[in-house]
Amino acid sequence: MTRKVILLFGADGQLGRELANELRSLYDLRCYRRADVDLRDDVSTRQAIRHVAPDIIVNAAAYTAVDRAESDAEVAYAVNAVAPAVMAEEASRTGAMIVHYSTDYVFSGTKDGAYLEDDATEPLSVYGRSKLAGEEAVRQIGGRSVIVRTTWVFGREGTNFLKTILKLAADRDALSVVDDQVGAPTPADWISEQTAAMIRTLESAGPADPRWGTYHVTAAGETSWHGYAQHLVREAEALGARLRVSADDINPVPSSEYPTAAARPLNSRLSCEKFATTFGVELPDWRVGVGRVLKQLITQ
Repeated sequence: MTRKVILLFGADGQLGRELANELRSLYDLRCYRRADVDLRDDVSTRQAIRHVAPDIIVNAAAYTAVDRAESDAEVAYAVNAVAPAVMAEEASRTGAMIVHYSTDYVFSGTKDGAYLEDDATEPLSVYGRSKLAGEEAVRQIGGRSVIVRTTWVFGREGTNFLKTILKLAADRDALSVVDDQVGAPTPADWISEQTAAMIRTLESAGPADPRWGTYHVTAAGETSWHGYAQHLVREAEALGARLRVSADDINPVPSSEYPTAAARPLNSRLSCEKFATTFGVELPDWRVGVGRVLKQLITQ
């Protein structure tokens, strides 16, 4: 039996590399990396899709330089909004499935509790607005589409908060980390596993299936960036890492003392009840993934 063809955009990114590892054994995987296709050019994007003629499109590519996007809005919108729209149009044209990733930055972060999928969006930055525009395009085009919102992604690959803290804790005598932004650190390998499971579940579903739509997919629990950093240092030391900074040397500071070009949502908590119920998933605590990745980085 011929295996379905998956086209993965962003295969060289943090999430994309984990997705490639997860999907390679299940499907005929075709990968586009940053150098392979110019997502700033809608014609290039459309031609790239038609060249492969995939059964499933997975878009893990994005313009993620949050602060730079404030002065580079045209490119941010091209990659985060126009390119996903082209992908969704091509998927709709052929009846292919599309999985597109988005972010907690589509929300303002002012809600007291965890955000639901249908809560009002109010992005604070160009990055957030461009990601929301991409979501809305995919949603409006319809068809067999899944939008996955996630937050605070980390993993073995790429640049992320976990790896940055490990490096800084080894090089410096003290650190200051914001303590008024709250979310759930979520491992890229787990997101990839859940993506593969969703694809297997939905790959034969028709466009009228009620399971198509938007889902929040994060680890369980919550912490601040400061609490996250302290946990990382304690766990890394327990695994034998040689660090100059201890957990007690990490100073909590408000976001106001760490000014950035783009505003961040203070509340990045996303309710994953819809995802867990629809697909029968038990969400792992965020500390589980952190421990797994730290072990991979430090002891292997």
